[in-house]
Amino acid sequence: MKNEKSEDMLTFEEKQAIIESFPELTRKEVSMKRLNYHFEESAYDKKIVVQHLHPNGNGFVYVADIPGYEADDRGLVNIREATEEELRKIIADSIQALGHEEVEVSVQQTWVNGDNTLELKEEEGYWNVYHGLNLEDSFGDYEEAVTYLKEEQFTLKEE
Repeated sequence: MKNEKSEDMLTFEEKQAIIESFPELTRKEVSMKRLNYHFEESAYDKKIVVQHLHPNGNGFVYVADIPGYEADDRGLVNIREATEEELRKIIADSIQALGHEEVEVSVQQTWVNGDNTLELKEEEGYWNVYHGLNLEDSFGDYEEAVTYLKEEQFTLKEE
């Protein structure tokens, strides 16, 4: 077991300086001389970007659901051996992800067959077909709904 710091490994103070260069983050002291850094403007309940930065150089950054990172079951990636460039990128990616609430795109299409009109709407993960205000049918995915509409001789109305 080696106790010496690797040549490239950033010290606690270097990591702290890099993290504190992000004005969006607020430092919070926690137990055992560790620091957390919060993103108060987060669009989610999750506000901690950097968790448990320790004087020994260990720490974690929240990267859950961000492509390109292998997070643990808590959504965290270890930054113990991160280079300055890697640390800046991980933190920037985390802030960006937490700062943008996913906007659910609601899809609504009009399908016609002669004088008959049906509305196809994506609602809470389901694809619902309405005749006026009445629910005609509900499907688990878009393709199923479109297949049904085409089998009933409906075509998508061009906007």
